[in-house]
Amino acid sequence: MAGQPSSGHGWPGTPVIQGNMTAPDLPDLADVLAARARIAPYLRPTPLHGYPALDALTGTRLRVKHENHQPVGAFKVRGGVNLVSRLGTDERQRGVASASTGNHGQSIAYAANLFGVRATIFVPEDANPVKVESMRALGADIVFHGRDFDDARERCEKVSAAEGYRYVHSGNEPLLISGVGTYALEILEDWPEAEVIVVPVGGGSGAAGTAIVARAVRPSIEVIGVQSEAAPAAFRSWQAGELVTAANTTFAEGLATRTAFDLPQRIMRELLTDFVLVSEETLAEAARTMIEKTRNLVEPAGAAALAAVLADPARFAGRSVAIVCSGGNISPAQLTALWPAHRGP
Repeated sequence: MAGQPSSGHGWPGTPVIQGNMTAPDLPDLADVLAARARIAPYLRPTPLHGYPALDALTGTRLRVKHENHQPVGAFKVRGGVNLVSRLGTDERQRGVASASTGNHGQSIAYAANLFGVRATIFVPEDANPVKVESMRALGADIVFHGRDFDDARERCEKVSAAEGYRYVHSGNEPLLISGVGTYALEILEDWPEAEVIVVPVGGGSGAAGTAIVARAVRPSIEVIGVQSEAAPAAFRSWQAGELVTAANTTFAEGLATRTAFDLPQRIMRELLTDFVLVSEETLAEAARTMIEKTRNLVEPAGAAALAAVLADPARFAGRSVAIVCSGGNISPAQLTALWPAHRGP
């Protein structure tokens, strides 16, 4: 079955994965535990809250993992702190560079500020202004380039090679994946009864980290990734068993990639239970619902896990379901667009 460990290989441990990445490069539970110890002085565990209104709406026993309560409003800061804390002296002196639609960039900017490292973040020209302002306030240099994440990423890779920066890929970094996997440890410690964890997927680091932890702690837990049907590159790559590109027209920038990332895909193909797509309309409905029912600001990508539950209620009915609210960095324009002015009778 898709998402199960390779035959004959339990977890923890490293699954057999073909390709040019050797097995020791793949993070496992020990790496996630080490990451938790590493980031503990800088980041507190986030809440896991239940909301009776969401239980009634979905027919589940639902808990929300509030990664929107992180210092930068998103889960990725866990990976950023874990990675930057491990940089060598030469890498710190050269500075780091990365590309992002915003939340990964904030995580690198936050960690670089914490450890006194120069950071340069490449973002699309129409990047979320809330996230751009946050990165600048954290001391990062911002470079606008291209129409989407992949344009910015390609430019960042070229400049990093030319300038000697330590390039931080937003997905193909074991330390990022083991860092963000720490929120899954918190979910299972706070709520051992969890049967399903639903995780938004852009590049896939969160889903990969969650699957590593779940398979090690209790293999029966389902880990389900969710992406927008308007940006399905990661989903299609997972289905195909190889990296593919796809259109990227989603309004949820945290899910917006045209290409998939090798390392998260390798892990997700091995360990993810399932992967689903949701419509843009369901994403918008889920964002409105999260804001109304939890009284939290939630960005569209952060509502994707709830969107998956709303889109297929029979699958989750009566079950103990943890959904990851991956971020809360919604811009005023996005917030206004969720509730368009009423026109006519």
